[in-house]
Formats: sequence, structure tokens, C-alpha cells
Amino acid sequence: MKKPRVLILTAGFGEGHNAAARALAAACDALHGPGTARLVDVFALASPRLNALTRRVYLGLINRTPRLWSSVYAWVDRAAIFPRALLFFRRESRLLGRIIAAEQPAVLCSTYFIYAYLLEGLAREGRPLPPHFNIVTDSISINSLWWRAACTGWFLPNPESAEVLGRAGIATERLHVAGFPVNPFFRAHAAAFSPPALAGGATPRVLYIINSGTRLALETATQLLAEPGWSVTCAVGRDEPLRARLEKLAATRTHPATILGWTDQIPRLLLTHHAVVSKAGGATTQEAIAARCPMIVNQVVPGQEEGNYELLRRHRVGALAETPDAIVRELRRAFADQGRVWSEWRSTLTHLARPDAAHAIAAHLLAHSAPTDEPGPVPLPHAPAFPAPPLPATTA
Repeated sequence: MKKPRVLILTAGFGEGHNAAARALAAACDALHGPGTARLVDVFALASPRLNALTRRVYLGLINRTPRLWSSVYAWVDRAAIFPRALLFFRRESRLLGRIIAAEQPAVLCSTYFIYAYLLEGLAREGRPLPPHFNIVTDSISINSLWWRAACTGWFLPNPESAEVLGRAGIATERLHVAGFPVNPFFRAHAAAFSPPALAGGATPRVLYIINSGTRLALETATQLLAEPGWSVTCAVGRDEPLRARLEKLAATRTHPATILGWTDQIPRLLLTHHAVVSKAGGATTQEAIAARCPMIVNQVVPGQEEGNYELLRRHRVGALAETPDAIVRELRRAFADQGRVWSEWRSTLTHLARPDAAHAIAAHLLAHSAPTDEPGPVPLPHAPAFPAPPLPATTA
């Protein structure tokens, strides 16, 4: 097996980190052949039981005690807990050092901020390390842990997020705005899949993605399925009791309704539906943007998810609706007058969408890591090269 040119470091604390890492790995392999990138979760490898427990605690905090999590997130943002906190990650640090020594990658990139601190520690020990890039998976409400540790450069999902790091003192030439690395499916099929035109009288298609910890899931799905003029798809994940209840409700509808369990078809569903209802997770929000599928946000986890909704709010795309009644009301408003508001949202998303972000980032990483007998690195796109698109006129 050939050694990877790109080592991608991720962690399972939030789906955004893993989703971005998988997309980047797929893009690297597509550009330079299978095995070009290797995906590693050092936390899961070094301490699998502790990692599983920590992940459960994390999910419990954000889903059951959001105010407590908000306080923790704010404290971590202010407190200088690193490098002292590295004492808790000695096993992970040793394993990371061994992996780098064995694999000898030409470039490192991480979708989880703690890796930058682990790499700083290895560098202080005199370990030879290749260039390292952070792939920031949050928008706007970015925790300072993302930039307190040095690295070669940062890839940001949008100009607004680059501005946050710029204001913190990071040089603009090290801030590369290429978009959030979404599933390559979006790049390959964005032109082929689209929902039918509402202006032509098509039936609105609504996708409801139910995440773990989503509040009022049954009530929301029930009201969506009660709308006689919509086609509804509910993705309930691994909640089989909820799936069974919704299948009974769906069986009584005139318009089509699909109730899915766990599925890997979210990219296709986003491309073919008029709107998605979901919490403002990093991966979900960015995938909805890539698909140009307006989002009705029904839950925002304090801290990292606040910026995801703020990005939509600043560009006046979609809406925040935290009750079933509000969700239905916002969807009705979007679909009224042959989808006038929906069409405005989708037009704005066309300017925001970067379905080729994973491919673009992978190309720059591979160029940066080119051996001496290959052409030198191509110029990396940095923040000033990507001005924010103009805001649309306010909709009624």
C-alpha cells in the first residue's frame, strides 16, 4: 500500500468534523488515485472507551443542557487552557507522533482544532513535521481554539468566517476561503438534480432531518404530514419507534410521503427538495447551502451552531422557526405566490454555494505537497480573493 501524501485528522465530536474529513479524503483520492489520503481519528484509536464516553457526555450537554454547554463553550473560548490541557492527551500525542513517523505524509490537515495543539507539542519535542492546515468547520461563531495554535494556514467556509480570524490577528495570506468541504456528490450532480419549479405549479417538496436530541420531532413531523399540498420526506435516523409512528401517519396521505431510517442519501435528498427543516449543524447547514436548498432552522445549539444560523440570517436565506406551528408558517410563506420567497432564497444560495470546495481544497493541499520533481505549489486562494456576495433585498 502506498504511503498517503495527505494525512487528514478528524474527531467524532459533531458530525461536521467527520463529514468534512471524509469529503476531503474522497477528493484527494479522486485527484491523485486511491490511497492518496488517509483519514485518522487519533482520539478513537488511542482511547476508544474514553472517546465513546466523552462523545456521549458531549451529546448530552448540547442536547439536554444547552445553557450549560453555552457557558462551557464561552469559557473555553476565553480561557487559555492549552498547552496545559495537553497533559490529558499524552496518549493521543504519542500515537499521533508514531502515525506521522510511519506514514511520512507530505502535508497534514485537521478538521478538529485540538490537533494543532498536539502538533505544537510534537514540534517542541523536535519532531520533524510537514506543513499543517486547519480546516475550520464552524462559521462566524468560531471558538478561539481554532487559531491560538500555529499552523501553516487555515481554510475557511466563507468570507465572514475569515474576517473573524483576521480580526484576531491572523495574516490574511494564511486565510484561504474555499468553502466547506461537502460530499463530492454535490459537485458531481448539482447540475443534474433539482426540484421542479414552483412557478409552474409543482408540489412543494419538504425534507425533515431529525437529529439526535431534536426537540418536538414527533409534533413537527405530524404537522408537516398534515399539510395536504406538500410532498414530505422525514429522515428519522435510528429512531425506529418514531419511524413506525410516522409511517402510519404517512399511509393516510394523498400526496407522497417517505419515512426513512438511517440513510446515506441526504445529498440527493437535499438536491431534489425545495426546503429542509433541521437543526443548524455545521455539516447539514453547509450541505443545504451546497444544494441550494433553503433551510428552516428548528434548533440552534449555543456556541458553534449560532454562527451557522447567523450566516443564513445575514444573507436572509431561510428562517429560524423553533416550534411546529412556526415551521409550517415559514414554509407556507416561502411557497406562497408560486414560491416567490423560495425563489429569492434559492437565488441567494446560488451565490453562496460552493459544491466543489472539497475538490478545491484537496487540489491546493496536493499542490502544496508536490515532490521536488513536480510543479511547485499553485497559489492558494486567500481571504481578499473571495469578497462576500451582496446581500439581497429584504423580503416581505
